[in-house]
Order: sequence, then structure tokens, then C-alpha cells
Amino acid sequence: MPQPTAVVPPSRSAPSSATPDAGEFTPLSRQVKAERLLERRLGWYAVHLGVNALALALVITAVLLSGDSWWTVLLAVPMALFSTRTAFIGHDAGHSQIATSRKVNRRLGLFHGNLLLGMSSAWWNDKHNRHHANPNHIDKDPDVGEGVLVWTEGQAEKRTGFAQWLTRNQARLFFPLLLLEGIALKVASVQMVASREGWEGRGRARAVEASLLVVHFVAYVALLVTAMGPGKALVFALIHHMLFGLHLGAVFAPNHKGMEMPDPDVRWGHLRKQVLTSRNVRGGPFTDWMMGGLNYQIEHHLFPNMPRSNLRKAQPLVRDYCRSIGVSYAETSLLDSYRQALTHMHSVGADLRADRRAARRGEKG
Repeated sequence: MPQPTAVVPPSRSAPSSATPDAGEFTPLSRQVKAERLLERRLGWYAVHLGVNALALALVITAVLLSGDSWWTVLLAVPMALFSTRTAFIGHDAGHSQIATSRKVNRRLGLFHGNLLLGMSSAWWNDKHNRHHANPNHIDKDPDVGEGVLVWTEGQAEKRTGFAQWLTRNQARLFFPLLLLEGIALKVASVQMVASREGWEGRGRARAVEASLLVVHFVAYVALLVTAMGPGKALVFALIHHMLFGLHLGAVFAPNHKGMEMPDPDVRWGHLRKQVLTSRNVRGGPFTDWMMGGLNYQIEHHLFPNMPRSNLRKAQPLVRDYCRSIGVSYAETSLLDSYRQALTHMHSVGADLRADRRAARRGEKG
């Protein structure tokens, strides 16, 4: 095992060919590599994948053995819990954190995403990689693009009708809306695979994605209909997907919402682009498990292919280095991260609420 080496901050006077902070990431990257934190953790992932597969198998077996009973519907809760764990594995595979082989990571992504969850791994990877390339960039990050929710006052100004009402109230509606996220993810996946756009020259990959999605939906419906009546099956599926969406969305929400949103004209180097737009969530092993390691969002964004189990080890190194070069490192509790995110969402709709109040006063006058 190599001995730890000191991280030497880049010289402030050194010229840069791109941006003032272009060289800041290099010393940190060298230290992380010297500590061997980018090496694959095959044993850790083998245990993790095995335990998750066993847990899902036990839940499915319990559903079949419990039969046509309302008590069976309660099993939708652990099904949602371990479905979220499955999504984390698909996420890690998409970042090539698990195996050294790109083919193996792709197959793991297809198995956990398309087959087990009914979510297209190609759709997820495309969207998620664009987010990683430009986090919180209003023109380039799909996660802050205008949709059901908006993230800037400029987006809010364009809203009319029902969309405007949503924006005025989006902070209080955020968690209820997450209950629909599990279904929305599957709809978006099916739409992408059904579309020909983006699949040029990749007909075989598209066929594989589509086939696995079909197998998932057929097997899922068959499981529920075999185990219980149609009414209970529908309730089970709704609870499963609502809790899955809530859990997954609640994990991703603290990561960037309310953090820096770089101006389109500003060019940051890799380190500032990833650190200043991300927020870590403090916690112990339970928090790590519930959030799939994404509570170390800064470390994950700086080194997206770092195995999940190494993120905790990298955190002190990254935090100390950021402090040594004067770059803000955001870290807070889970509850405070939600407070910050919701406060930002509420502030975005402030002008719309003010206009609404003014309009009401005018009507009364």
C-alpha cells in the first residue's frame, strides 16, 4: 500500500490556457490515484449485488406465498426499498464503477435497469451523463431544464395557466410530485426506446433494450396477477412505484438544488464546476446505504467512476484540498439540505406570487 502523499495546491501565478482554475483539479486527481481510490472493488460489489438480489427474491417469494390478501400489499414497501437499491446499482454500472470491462458494466446496467426496474439504461445514461458534464447549467443540464418544476426566475416568467400555479406552489408540491416519479421514469424510458431518434446505427442495442423492457412488464404483471386479484395488484403496483419515486427523488433532490447555477458565459474548470454546484449530506453507514453513496455528491461528481465504497474515504482528502485553495465545500444535514432546496424552489416563484396577490387586490378594489 503506497504511503499517503501531500496534496500540493496549484500555483496561483501559473498561466492557464483555458480558465483561471483549469489546473486546480490535477493535484487532487494525483492524490486520489496515489491512494488507489479509483481501483475497482469487485469483492464489495459482489457482496452488495448478491445481497440485493437475495432481498428482491425474498420479497417476490413472500408476495407469492402471501396470496390474495391485503396484507400482501404491505410488501410493496420493501419492494420499493430494494428497487431503489437496484437503481443505485444501475447508476454505478452506468458510471463504470463496478467492473473494469465496459461490456460487463453495460450488461449490469441492462440487467438492473431494463430487466429488474423497467427503466432504459440507455435513456438514463444519456440524461445523467449530460448532467454530470454541466451540473446546474441552465442550458446544458437536463435536470434543471424547464419541466413540471422550474429552477430559475427566467423559467418562471414564461409560465402561464396551470403551469404558473404549479410554479407558485412548487416547494410545497415537491414531495407529493415525487410520488409520480417512479411512473414518469418508466414512461420516459419507453418513449425513448420506441423512438427512432438517437438510435442511428444502434439497432441491435435498441432491440435489446426494448426486449428487456417487455420482459420486465410482462413478468411484473404476471407476478401480481398470479399472487392476488386485479384490485389488490393495482394498489400494490401504485404503492410500489409511488414509494420508489419518492425514495429515489428524495435522494437526488439534496445534491444540487439551491446550489450555484453557473452563468452561461462563465467558464469554470472541472473542479469548481463540480464542487460549487454540489452539496454533500452528512451521515453514517445508514445514510450511505439509504442514499446509495450519493450523499458524497461532491466526490462523486469529481470522480464519477470511483467505486461507491471509496467515496467516504475520499471525502476528507477532497474537503481539505478545497479548503486549501479557497473553494467552498458545501456539507450539511439531510433535513437542512431539503430546507435549502425547498427554499430555492419557493424563491423562484416569488414574483409570480407577488403578481397574484397584486391581481387579487386589484379585483377587490
